[in-house]
Amino acid sequence: MLRIALFLITNLAILILLGIVMSLFGIDSRSTTGLLLLAAAFGMGGSLISLAISKWIAKKTTGARVITNPSTPAEKWLYDTVSRLAQEAEIGMPEVAIYESPDMNAFATGMKKNDALVAVSTGLLENMSKDEIEAVLAHEITHVACGDMVTLSLIQGVLNTFVIFIARLVANAINTFLSDEEGEGLGFFGYMAVTIVLELFLGLFASMIVMWFSRKREFVADKGAAYLIGKDKMIAALQRLQTSQLPSSLPDQVSAFGIRPKEGGLAMLMKSHPSLEDRIAALQKL
Repeated sequence: MLRIALFLITNLAILILLGIVMSLFGIDSRSTTGLLLLAAAFGMGGSLISLAISKWIAKKTTGARVITNPSTPAEKWLYDTVSRLAQEAEIGMPEVAIYESPDMNAFATGMKKNDALVAVSTGLLENMSKDEIEAVLAHEITHVACGDMVTLSLIQGVLNTFVIFIARLVANAINTFLSDEEGEGLGFFGYMAVTIVLELFLGLFASMIVMWFSRKREFVADKGAAYLIGKDKMIAALQRLQTSQLPSSLPDQVSAFGIRPKEGGLAMLMKSHPSLEDRIAALQKL
């Protein structure tokens, strides 16, 4: 219910802000060009802002503690391993963090290859061998080296743009069709309701495209890890994840770049990760 409320409030805010911006710049809401430009500003702008603050959000939502001066042998090994893998992948040293969670997981995020964040859960450190943890870290480093966070944000931004644009374009057409001689059509709240329904419908297909891309990048990240540290270690890490019964606790903002999938979603089309079985099979074929 909270997500639905936030979605409705966000859409209302966008509608009001769009109207204000259009009025200030003298843009006709029925102008296709003007509407597309504003949709791009909101669609791409929102996605890029999310990317820019992704590290801050990830730290706040997971409570991750960044390691600046390793205080234990385990922290020093973790920091040194990330440093070595980053050098091998030819990227800048990421921030290294640990967050409290019993599930075995890790994630990477950040706007730049040379200014990223790699975080691991306490559950992963406590339940995996060093070889398996190294494989997980190599997987996350590959995500960073390939710029997957940036690419995913750009794809999301483009899709957001077209969702906003098409929803309002169709709503405008319906409003025009229903208008009487005095120009009264759907009215503000009717227009908002139609727009939200259209955004929900179009947003579902947009999410399917984003998740499809995310699943493809998981295979690439596994392959990159196999190149950095050997496929046997990566296979062992994935097999270890198969033994875990705890669901992923990662927030939605970074779950696509975790090492293991987040439960839920509309069948396979809405999952950010392929099955562990499929990933293992792909590695075995290398």
